[in-house]
Amino acid sequence: MKKSLLPGKVNLAAIGIICCLILVLGGAFALYHFKGRAITVQDVSAASKISGLKFNQKEKKMMLEDLQTNLKSFQEMREISLENSVAPALVFNPLPSGFDFSRLREENEFLLDERGEVSLPENLEDLAFYPVTDLAWLIKHRRIGSEFLTRLYLQRLKKYGPKLRCLVTLTEELALEQAARADRELAAGIYRGPLHGIPYGLKDLFATRDYPTTWGSPIFKEQQLDVNSTVYEKLTEAGAVLVAKLSMGELAWGDIWFGGQTRNPWDPEQGSSGSSAGSASATAAGLVAFAVGTETWGSIVSPSTRCGTSGLRPTFGRVSRYGAMALSWSMDKIGPIARSAEDLALIFKYLVGPDGKDRTVYDLPFSYNSRQELKKIRIGYLKEAFDRARNNREKYLGVLDVLTSLGLEPVEIKLPSIDPNIISFILNAEAAAAFDELTRTDQDDLMVRQGRNAWPNVFRQVRFIPAVEYIQANRIRTLLIEDMARILKDIDVYVTPSAGPNLLLTNLTGHPAVVVPCGFDDSGHPLSISFIGNLFEEGKALRLARAYQEATGWHLKHPDLSRLDRMEDGSEAVK
Repeated sequence: MKKSLLPGKVNLAAIGIICCLILVLGGAFALYHFKGRAITVQDVSAASKISGLKFNQKEKKMMLEDLQTNLKSFQEMREISLENSVAPALVFNPLPSGFDFSRLREENEFLLDERGEVSLPENLEDLAFYPVTDLAWLIKHRRIGSEFLTRLYLQRLKKYGPKLRCLVTLTEELALEQAARADRELAAGIYRGPLHGIPYGLKDLFATRDYPTTWGSPIFKEQQLDVNSTVYEKLTEAGAVLVAKLSMGELAWGDIWFGGQTRNPWDPEQGSSGSSAGSASATAAGLVAFAVGTETWGSIVSPSTRCGTSGLRPTFGRVSRYGAMALSWSMDKIGPIARSAEDLALIFKYLVGPDGKDRTVYDLPFSYNSRQELKKIRIGYLKEAFDRARNNREKYLGVLDVLTSLGLEPVEIKLPSIDPNIISFILNAEAAAAFDELTRTDQDDLMVRQGRNAWPNVFRQVRFIPAVEYIQANRIRTLLIEDMARILKDIDVYVTPSAGPNLLLTNLTGHPAVVVPCGFDDSGHPLSISFIGNLFEEGKALRLARAYQEATGWHLKHPDLSRLDRMEDGSEAVK
């Protein structure tokens, strides 16, 4: 055995070999410990099972290096801060092939009936339940002032807001300032239109620079965004007066927020349902003249049903979502909640149109003619939905009787054969992306609602939805859009009970819905019916809903709040 050429000194050849071993082993060690152990064949097997896929042993081994590379990319992506306001570079398009824009532009017309003289009630407190159309007439003709009306609503918000748990922030200072300006302008001959001086509320996901925007969560309770939402800016320009930021289900799910469960004014032991909970509750209780909410999957329709209000969920791409919390970029929609379909049309006119900030908004006119001949509206009805309504079925069928009495002939239509529930995870996947950081930092543990049927669990489990399946779901969504275009080719509006598969389907396809009360169940809780329109044709659905309301008068009912008078704030548990 040869001795070292440098006895007593370091053997350079040995060092080289040792260094190579260190590099190889170090690389393997680093690979193993990169954000956890290295991905193995067993990991691929388990993940494949979750996705319902099968690969052989050779295929699994071949994936390992690329899967590890993907994981490294994921980790590096997570180092980049993504605010909720950052939208993905993919924009949802609800239009079927061959969609005709020219016809919509040609139909550009907005016509409301001239209001006759409106009388003041003996008890001025009753003004709280007047529709916007009546309040607008009274303000325009200076029978009441905006400041008087604003103080009336502020007083009611202070009295009933905490009991209904619908009030997050009273914007009193701002409201009185805006109301005083409205009165000064009117005295100087400046009238901004029907919303001039009208007090309203915003769902607390719309940014207002001078007040918190909490998104209903204790995590964001102190959040104050340095922007104004486009909705707020447009309503301010129209002369409306913001009196309150209203409660919403935490991160836009349900009616439970960090202040408790928002109550239904018709039955305070019942929640007001849907994430626009405070907007519907406050409007029904006469705490605001109208409110603005949002819908992703029923969050305008559901609380409007529960609280007996009128609500408009517009076509996807109608109203800018700039400054509004994002939940699902391809499904979120903004619309008004008010006392009548006519109010909805009036308010919506001031919300529509692009602002250069939300790329999903189409530059198309909103057409509405309150005098449009009803017989020119082609109407359908969803027979399977009426048949499925076991409870209160006769009340829903009564809607068809009323429409027939108006000279209309509803024809039966059927929904597409594809079950929309199989792709409902689109919403959850986008929501998990919108609040990704909460999951990765364990802040989701701070949310009000925990358990299987709550956001924290949903955010976690949808991390296992394959990207391919998310894309495939949206391709199926395209099929639904095309199917709906064929079904509605000869129909302008169709009628259906508000719950059921139609609600998810039309939220996925982007179709507008007008929901209005249609009576009460045996327990005195409001019921509702929905009028579904073609894309960007909210006006026809609103016209039909208005005709129904004039023939029935259900929208004129309002809850008796005497039970609230006997309650302490939050003293009775909501069931």
